[in-house]
Amino acid sequence: MRAAILRHGMNAWPPFLFSGIHITALADDYRHARVELRRRWYNRNYVGTHFGGSLFAMTDPFWMLLTMHALGRDYYVWDQAADIRFLKPGRGTVHARFDLGDDVLGTMREATADGGKYLHWFENDIVDGEGDVVATVRKQVYVRRKPDRRNGSPGA
Repeated sequence: MRAAILRHGMNAWPPFLFSGIHITALADDYRHARVELRRRWYNRNYVGTHFGGSLFAMTDPFWMLLTMHALGRDYYVWDQAADIRFLKPGRGTVHARFDLGDDVLGTMREATADGGKYLHWFENDIVDGEGDVVATVRKQVYVRRKPDRRNGSPGA
């Protein structure tokens, strides 16, 4: 799927649309994404800051999606684990960046060439308009090469 179509579709997806989450960039090669969470009257908590669940939701699918699209159809890619550390109340518009490097993809390909699984931890920050870190999110992604695409397989 073209990245622009996925970006527009996800921006219209009710869990993002009604939470104020907006994908502002998704690279054609699926190596970069930028996501914003805009504070609105309908998505702030009792004390006027972003809900913690919304902060997490704005980051939730991206490492898996970027990895899955960058590696291609020869791989299984799943979210395995996650955690979030809240550092400062989120006010105003906050954003998160995701940059998937060639070194990480190379490690994944090498580690799974013979069918083994590979677990990789990604980490990124959610940052406010002043550049302060509001929260740090870690996501563990599971990667395994599909059986018919492994080294020594006829389809490989």
